[in-house]
Amino acid sequence: MLRDKIEEALQNVYDPEIPVSIWELGLVYELKIDVDVVWITMTLTAPACPVAGEIIQDVHDKVMEIEGVKDVHVSLTFDPPWEKSMMSDVAKMELGWL
Repeated sequence: MLRDKIEEALQNVYDPEIPVSIWELGLVYELKIDVDVVWITMTLTAPACPVAGEIIQDVHDKVMEIEGVKDVHVSLTFDPPWEKSMMSDVAKMELGWL
């Protein structure tokens, strides 16, 4: 149930340059939960993303708002690098690619 709430929160975090959630873009690589502590490993669409700090802070803040979450650790990785094939069909439809 907590995982569902976290996934829902991540569906409300958007890359400001692409009007699609980071969840649907496939930017979240890993989500781990240990009782009330959450670890998120994610990437960005480009390593030089000018709003990287804002996106990471938004992820942290939205997950911290969930009842039962005591701490959130967000790690950024570029391995593997993000590519368009990682997007969900929902994201592709929202962008008009399907």
